[in-house]
Amino acid sequence: MTEKKRKIHVVGIDSYKFEDLPLKLQNLFQKTVSIAVPNSYFEEIKSWSENGLEKKKLFFSSNSNKELFKWLRSQKTDVILISRGDPLWFGIGRILLENFSKDELSFYPSNTCIQLAFSKLKIPWQDTVNVSIHGRDSIRLVEALKTRPSSLAIVTDSNNKSLEIIKKNLSELNLIDSYDFWLCEEIGFENEKIRKLNLKESLPSDISSLNIVVLKKTKKNYSNNNLPLFGISDHIFKTFDDRPNLLTKREVRVQILAALELPRNGVIWDVGAGCGSIGLEALKLRPNLDLFCIDKRIGSKELILENSKRLNVQPKFIFEEDINNTLNKRNLSSFEKPNRLIIGGCDKKTKLQIIKKLAMDMNIGDIIVIPIINIQTIKELKEELEDKNFKTNLNLIQTYKSLSIAEGMRLEPNNPVFLLKGEK
Repeated sequence: MTEKKRKIHVVGIDSYKFEDLPLKLQNLFQKTVSIAVPNSYFEEIKSWSENGLEKKKLFFSSNSNKELFKWLRSQKTDVILISRGDPLWFGIGRILLENFSKDELSFYPSNTCIQLAFSKLKIPWQDTVNVSIHGRDSIRLVEALKTRPSSLAIVTDSNNKSLEIIKKNLSELNLIDSYDFWLCEEIGFENEKIRKLNLKESLPSDISSLNIVVLKKTKKNYSNNNLPLFGISDHIFKTFDDRPNLLTKREVRVQILAALELPRNGVIWDVGAGCGSIGLEALKLRPNLDLFCIDKRIGSKELILENSKRLNVQPKFIFEEDINNTLNKRNLSSFEKPNRLIIGGCDKKTKLQIIKKLAMDMNIGDIIVIPIINIQTIKELKEELEDKNFKTNLNLIQTYKSLSIAEGMRLEPNNPVFLLKGEK
């Protein structure tokens, strides 16, 4: 790009009042003639020329498109381009830098709408995940929601039904009860309005087109009175936000529980239990079973105990230790042998070791189920089960979840899982 001596001053505002600008920017307006303003608030800024500005102004109504860039290139003297908040935060700044040299541009950010919203809500925002769906699809929003952040700020777009999409995505991901939904309209301006919405009700009809959404994670008291008999929703289980693999998703969990063919009485071992979702739901279905949960990850026992309360069940033993320690250092003769065995959350060598140690003492009709994501381990595990007189079968579980986007709906694939089942 050819360097030009004239400057494009990109000024972020958080108020339509000229007197709210810093003195430095008021002086810049006094001496600059050509000013580009977004057409959504063109009249408000144009009225500044009536409030004592010394030079007559030439205002250009901007749609932030090729016409704007053409106008900017045609100007021979310095110009001002008005933006909201920080032009380099989900604003026009990025596109300007792609079309003009850095030396040609000067940026003057004001408070962002997100910064103002969190100050009004009195919520710390240093760990907030920021997403924009203004003129963008909602894929990044879905990705952000899946990580279940403590707070999420969303820049919306009135032209693509953003609020409806956010509401649907929360519902589709079973998160609608997990967040407070704050709608912040015209934040920082005269008609500012902040309200907490109940997403189980219809959205208000009087929403300003200038709005953003703040989602703040809530602490809910879970009741086990309304839990379904089978297929408990993922959001019921407590897990660590940064360790999503501690939870076996419902779509796979129901297949594992079906494959286990749970007896009325007996013993079930859940190895690599994570947050306990499989074993605990099995115990809810068959309360007379004795459940052994084993997981080596620090904090797993705490999670399993909390989820036991949520499902109103009680495992017989919870070991927060490596299964190899359980097999090699504990006196296994003092424990009941499993009639049902789930082997997850460990490497191939450990899985083989578990089969060798436990399978021989299992009885006719007892079942082992192994969820597998690494296809290369299947052959050896299958052969080991068959060597211990287990009849085997293998199923591939591949599911998709529908998610709402501006254009309608798309299908989001869940990770495929192989279920290796052995019955003695």
